[in-house]
Amino acid sequence: MTLRGISHYPRAAALLAIVLPLACVLSAQTAAPARAASFEDKYIEVNGIGLHYLDWGSNGKPPLLMLHGISRVAHQFDHIAPGFNKDYHVFAIDMRGHGDSGWSPDGAYLVEDYVKDLEAFVDKLNLRDLVLLGNSTGGRVVQVYAGLHPNRVSRLISEDVGPERTNDIASAFTRQVQQEANGWASEEDLVAQLKRTNTRTPEEMLRTYAHYGAKQREDGRIVWKRDPNLARGFVPTELWRFVRQIKCPTIYILGGASRIVPAETQEELKKTIPGVQIVVMPGLGHYPDQESTAEFLKIVQTFLAGKPAAL
Repeated sequence: MTLRGISHYPRAAALLAIVLPLACVLSAQTAAPARAASFEDKYIEVNGIGLHYLDWGSNGKPPLLMLHGISRVAHQFDHIAPGFNKDYHVFAIDMRGHGDSGWSPDGAYLVEDYVKDLEAFVDKLNLRDLVLLGNSTGGRVVQVYAGLHPNRVSRLISEDVGPERTNDIASAFTRQVQQEANGWASEEDLVAQLKRTNTRTPEEMLRTYAHYGAKQREDGRIVWKRDPNLARGFVPTELWRFVRQIKCPTIYILGGASRIVPAETQEELKKTIPGVQIVVMPGLGHYPDQESTAEFLKIVQTFLAGKPAAL
């Protein structure tokens, strides 16, 4: 029945006039996560590869750059970026081979390759006094950058990652890429799998990851926006030679249930980086920023204020 067809029933027409727009809104919310406030999608070419990044604004403020982990995307940080752009000009980058950034034609995906992109990004935008925040592989990238360019980095935040990547971690990702090669029948199927394997992460964040981190293949299957050759660069890694050169205030925020940065590595970090802070969030896994966002933000903001961060 159309609105014209019920024009002789004013109460019904009025009700339908309210319900139809509401249904459209609800449908749109189902199709895509609500857009986080105040960012722009931008692109820049570095080392022959087009990088996509999110610019959260606050021009003139000190830059805070966020780098995601392997197989993740810049939208990984949508839920925390607004917590910083009052005091910082926040950027979140899709690293090469991820999200809406270009792929390396040579399959160059070592940590050092991502670092070269970060160097070019910083130089092109003429950024100084950087605050760097990286999770997982992004955390390795910012550690190396901070060691190579100690005069450019004011503070360093590494989330659940240290200087070492073991063979077990590397081979697990290779298996994951192989197992996920055929994708999923729908975005809902992908979200369902993410919910099973990320039980501590709120569903809204998993939906954001699925929506922005995946795409529809020509045959209709849903697959990750990532170069399958990422696994070629995800190899056992040791970065202590760079970490020893870090001079800025540094914090490692670790998940207590994660095994990525074992106790012996934590002790070595304390001996290596003067004044380093290491905060372990009990019971959390590899993504503390998602699993306990309020506590994570409190820790980071305390650190950025120059105070000892602790739970």
